[in-house]
Amino acid sequence: MLVLEDGRTFHGDSYGAPGETFGEAVFSTGMTGYQETLTDPSYHRQVVVMTAPHVGNTGMNDEDTESRRIWVSGYVVRDPARMPSSWRSRRSLDDALREQGVVGISGVDTRALTRHLRERGAMRVGISTIEADPEALLARVLEQPSMTGADLAGEVTTPEPYVVPAVGDRRLTVVALDLGIKEMTPTLMARRGIEVRVLPSSATIDDVLAAEPDGVFFSNGPGDPATADLSTLSGVLDHGIPYFGICFGNQLFGRALGLGTYKLGYGHRGINQPVMDRTTGKVEVTAHNHGFAVRWPEGVPLDRPTTTPYGVVSVSHVCLNDDVVEGLELRDDDGNLTAFSVQYHPEAAAGPHDAEYLFDRFVDLMRQSGPAREGER
Repeated sequence: MLVLEDGRTFHGDSYGAPGETFGEAVFSTGMTGYQETLTDPSYHRQVVVMTAPHVGNTGMNDEDTESRRIWVSGYVVRDPARMPSSWRSRRSLDDALREQGVVGISGVDTRALTRHLRERGAMRVGISTIEADPEALLARVLEQPSMTGADLAGEVTTPEPYVVPAVGDRRLTVVALDLGIKEMTPTLMARRGIEVRVLPSSATIDDVLAAEPDGVFFSNGPGDPATADLSTLSGVLDHGIPYFGICFGNQLFGRALGLGTYKLGYGHRGINQPVMDRTTGKVEVTAHNHGFAVRWPEGVPLDRPTTTPYGVVSVSHVCLNDDVVEGLELRDDDGNLTAFSVQYHPEAAAGPHDAEYLFDRFVDLMRQSGPAREGER
């Protein structure tokens, strides 16, 4: 049984581990890549509804996981595969969910459930294989905390720093704050000759500076950006270190610049979201997983920059579905780019790869700012 916080109830079959679970009900529109979705730390404390009807067809392998575990609180599918069919599969999706204690439900009209969430917004939900009374389960759902005000990055971050070495010669060093980082992110930077020093979310500006980085990266992650401590990011901007942030890192960048953030009605989740890069005019198909967004100042058009204590910020990317701010660029008084961010996932495992160029843009930024920063030292 699945019960939403407004009382809407769905019945189905147990899928994954038996038991009871709670979280925020959200839907993902990806037709593939469910293994990457499940192991994305940004989904921590969320119950994911898959809009694609057939899930589990390729099983679970040992190569495509994006973190050390499955992070979703619950999983909702319509027609699970009876038997996985892939030469890379090592276990079924059902078995993987059971092994990690993830409670799910199948046989649900996910089309109706998704439409309900689109009309009413993301909301708290409970799934139970042991409760027969919808009212009793609803009462427990209403006791759960909301995602608004949730401080979750510390629950998903690495407990200890680690290094991802550059592939080939080391050309640059980047400090990456793990707010819920996916493994593909440092992998793509390493392929560009970057040594990535991954630090826990609690790292201070002194920890960052001790690594003498050429650039700083803030990752994706779960929770409400309004709960985050901005002192480290503000320190990065104060020192003029090239900055690149994605998803949660984009929201924190906006807040550090003096912009606000807000909770979207039902968020953007999936691998087919159209975004325009206003720098080039190109439209990218992008991977998203976020429930919050940056709020542009009221009365200022999206195509007009605004002044911040660190320079002039402009909107670099816009979602073509709803005009949500999908990227920011910060420039100094001379018009030079000093920091940028995007709301989506350029590492895009399992795809698409339209936005992978952003890592090259980060490399260019670090190289261009390198001589100037050496002169300052």
